[in-house]
Amino acid sequence: MNDALTAEVLRNALVVTAEEASVVVVRSAYSTFIVEGSDASAAVLDVRGRLIAQSMATTLMNSMALKVALPFLLADHPPATMAPGDAYVMNDAYRGGVHTNDLLVYRPVFVEGEPAYLTATMIHVSDLGGLSAGGMAPLATDIFLEGLQLPPVRLATAEGIVPAVEAILRANSRTPDKVMGDVRALLAGTAVAAARLSCLVTEYGAAGLAEGIDAYLDYTEARTRAALAELPRGRFTASYPIDDDGLHPGRPHTVRVTVTLPTHGTEAPQPDTGRSRVRGSAERGEGGGGASAGAPVVVDFEGTGPQVPAAINSSASQSMAAAVFAVRCFLDPTIPMNDGCLRAIDVRLPVGSLLNATPPHPCGGRFVPIYAAMEAVFQALSEAVPERAIAASGILQPFSIAAVGAPYWIHLSYDFGGVGARRGLDGPDATGVHFGIGRNSVPQAEPVETRCPMIVESVETIPDSGGPGTFRGGLGSRTVLRFLAPCHVTTRGDRLSLAPQGREGGLPGRLGGFYRRHPDGTLERLPSKANNVRFEEGEAFVVETTGGGGLGPPLSRDRALVEADLRAGLITEQGARRDYGLVIPAASPARPGRS
Repeated sequence: MNDALTAEVLRNALVVTAEEASVVVVRSAYSTFIVEGSDASAAVLDVRGRLIAQSMATTLMNSMALKVALPFLLADHPPATMAPGDAYVMNDAYRGGVHTNDLLVYRPVFVEGEPAYLTATMIHVSDLGGLSAGGMAPLATDIFLEGLQLPPVRLATAEGIVPAVEAILRANSRTPDKVMGDVRALLAGTAVAAARLSCLVTEYGAAGLAEGIDAYLDYTEARTRAALAELPRGRFTASYPIDDDGLHPGRPHTVRVTVTLPTHGTEAPQPDTGRSRVRGSAERGEGGGGASAGAPVVVDFEGTGPQVPAAINSSASQSMAAAVFAVRCFLDPTIPMNDGCLRAIDVRLPVGSLLNATPPHPCGGRFVPIYAAMEAVFQALSEAVPERAIAASGILQPFSIAAVGAPYWIHLSYDFGGVGARRGLDGPDATGVHFGIGRNSVPQAEPVETRCPMIVESVETIPDSGGPGTFRGGLGSRTVLRFLAPCHVTTRGDRLSLAPQGREGGLPGRLGGFYRRHPDGTLERLPSKANNVRFEEGEAFVVETTGGGGLGPPLSRDRALVEADLRAGLITEQGARRDYGLVIPAASPARPGRS
């Protein structure tokens, strides 16, 4: 397929195929978190295990899971055993999955009578058991406490959902009707994507579509390698700490990385196969025939702390996603995300480490180590490419709120910290770094109040929470939820003890936290990782997120920018004086925070 215009049309058609599937899942799901938060992902893959396209709203965490898990599915259910109408489901964290509540659903697409492609969807379903409702088990010591585990199993045939599988899912959920509604939404998404892909087969022909996909992946690989070739050569190391594991306060855990940007044409460092496993496509020889050659960038996490019997470990797919995302942040943002990109990035994860857990270590708290991994790569590449440097960021703070008994209602949400300042730019406020989830994952106030016995009293940014600097860190946020009935609150946070650091003289971001507000207005700080804390009617749950670090000395910040921040309520008068040396006339009025 040499016609550039035709190739571009096909590329976009493949992405739209995945995007339409994710939209169908959101529109069809039962769980509030999906319907209101749009937290759904979809992808198009092939029986060779290649990621061809992902939906535009899909996070790399999810599409990487759909890719990495696929070979395990095909090993248990070879293509020759598949039939039209079949669909499969799994959530096995040790075979490419994420954690127990994230269901991965695949549907084979037949071409000339044989499975050639697979459409896939994924969401966090409302509940599949475990210590806490909604898949939150921050104090789990093994994966069995996190919920139901599913190996790759046939979920549906042409006749519908397999009754035995439905029975198992229902029996292991506090909200069985919602879970099965979510499962049917996942199936609907794969069916729509399969229909669109079949139309592309008809339009381009089986051989034409296959040729076009190969060209698309080669095109992506060539662009990725060209962008990597623009970076300076060398080895760059960094590390990032984790607050705690929730069970042993003060016990240190650290993620370490070495990023090697080899000279074009040189050999990449070889992994220690006794301790590490290569997760990138380049090692498996999956490159296409037309892409440029050369050693890939190597992202090696040797030296990362060992896995622990606590919920701060990650599955391999999630850690791979963190590394790939972090590298891509330093490349051309228009490069597509598919298997072609992965051929140029060699991610090495020590088996049995925080980033590559083995059974039965829990993986539900995977965002804690993988965001540390992402941050470590950011800091390593900020040394390599200082003109694109970024300070450390506040991250998402997940929590769940659930009824204390049947009938169960569940509210899942995240609030986001401020992003670190970047070279020449202040950090965005309360958005988090969008590797995991974006702001669309925070449900709106009205639907929450309609479906759950609570009132969203306020959502606002916190003045002075962004790390001061020549370029200011993004602000954290404060959310207040007042309860109209008793409930259980579960928290899973990090960067609430160890502040995100600034760079080059910039200061750290302000620490956030989880709090109980008593009826008399007093605040009680909760642990960052707490399980089923009971709240009574009239009490409020307060979530404050951590701000991002600043970049450059605060006293070097342009005075006009400091004054603009003060007028906008991003900093207080006290902060302007203390952090930036701004002299303020005594009559100047105080400035409130933004709501």
